[in-house]
Amino acid sequence: MTDAIKLRPYQAADEDAAIDLWLRSWQAAYPELDFKSRLHWWRARWRNELVVNATIIIAEAPAGMVGFVTVDPRNGYLDQLVVVPEAWGSGLASTLMTKAKALAPAGLELQVNQDNTRASRFYLKQGFTVMGESVNPQSGRPTFLMRWRPQ
Repeated sequence: MTDAIKLRPYQAADEDAAIDLWLRSWQAAYPELDFKSRLHWWRARWRNELVVNATIIIAEAPAGMVGFVTVDPRNGYLDQLVVVPEAWGSGLASTLMTKAKALAPAGLELQVNQDNTRASRFYLKQGFTVMGESVNPQSGRPTFLMRWRPQ
């Protein structure tokens, strides 16, 4: 899948597709949760926090958006790395992570839900280390604080 993927900067016209992709991906990861009920909150967070503070890179296939990554260039915080569920394991997340590392060459930090073992394994394979634990203030779920620094 990654052969036909183009990475490009986010544009305001991407908002609906990015939010739809976020919903699909998170719903696939946590099918027991109702993410549709969170769309109002997520749209406000997207507009008021991520778009204004992060560099957002879109992964686009000929049929449309298939992923995105958000990185705050001021502090290297990676808030979201989202890939369509059909592309999980395809290398697309690694492509987006390579771009994220280029956006923050001094290092990246993130939080990941502890019960999201697929994502945690991915970050460990990408060279991240667990620096501590916390709790997601929105969901109350325990998280790992993870950090990547260049070699």
